[in-house]
Amino acid sequence: MIRQLIRPLALALALPLAFGAASTAQAQAWPAKPIRMIVPFPPGGGTDILARLVAQKLTETNHWTVVPDNRAGAGGTIGIAEAARAAPTGYDIVMGQKDNMVVAPWLYKNLSYEPTRDLAAVAHVAFTPVVIVTQANSRYKTLDDVVKAARAAPDTITYGSPGNGTTIHLAGEIFNGAAKIKMRHVPYKGSNAAMMDVLAGNVDLMVSSVPSAMAQIKAGKLRPLAVTSAKRSSSLPDTPTVAELGYKGFDVSTWYGLFVPAKTPKDVIATLNAEVNKLLATPEMQAAIIAQGAEPQSMTPEQFGTLLKTDYEKWKGIVQASGATIE
Repeated sequence: MIRQLIRPLALALALPLAFGAASTAQAQAWPAKPIRMIVPFPPGGGTDILARLVAQKLTETNHWTVVPDNRAGAGGTIGIAEAARAAPTGYDIVMGQKDNMVVAPWLYKNLSYEPTRDLAAVAHVAFTPVVIVTQANSRYKTLDDVVKAARAAPDTITYGSPGNGTTIHLAGEIFNGAAKIKMRHVPYKGSNAAMMDVLAGNVDLMVSSVPSAMAQIKAGKLRPLAVTSAKRSSSLPDTPTVAELGYKGFDVSTWYGLFVPAKTPKDVIATLNAEVNKLLATPEMQAAIIAQGAEPQSMTPEQFGTLLKTDYEKWKGIVQASGATIE
């Protein structure tokens, strides 16, 4: 009789334990299917280059399947909005950057996402200055040549950017103000389209992330005139900063990193962060990122989240001071 009572009791106790073990095993099995990496700009630009590099290395190193998915448009905000809407399961991640995470929300009046609320920071990947470039055979040999020409004929010199509302676009507008000149902004849908037009001579200059312009600079087809960061780029050590050329305090750079929808499980975020940081610590990955004109830099999710919030508030003032808005 006692045995008959003990057996059902033991079974009842064992079921929750077995269920818990199954749940733990299921959680540990992530990722159990392909991971989509949303790239909010077209192929060929700096964001796309870095996203594909990270996706490739995560796939090779961990035997995961990480698939880049370009969702371009509206200064990178379309791809970020799609990531913010995705289910928080860990199978949708996005390569965001300062442009669409901290600048666009203050430019666009009707964005469907609020980055500090709707997305969670996972892993910082790299940062890069912005570079001002022109065609190799352009009449502009230095940044001073551009300023003199712009003062002599306001609103005639054109500069292309990857799109309205990007950090790169605003770097050009901030330089307009610092130099007291007026260059005409020509927005494109991504860096590649802008690059083609500056190489063809259809626009005078391009303001670009260093990764987007690096291949054409190395090929001798573009001439870098200045970088916009506080210090010189290690990828372009001979190119002066805007600050060095007489515009003290000028400092505009951008960063790249991975984000997931808010409420994504913390263990998934921790796993992704650890694996990305392992990659960033390898000489091979560091060399690959530097070769693209960016500077690798790892952070914890908490550090990256703090950077997001700090820059979000900082760029509110910069955008409002510029007077720029996008409907």
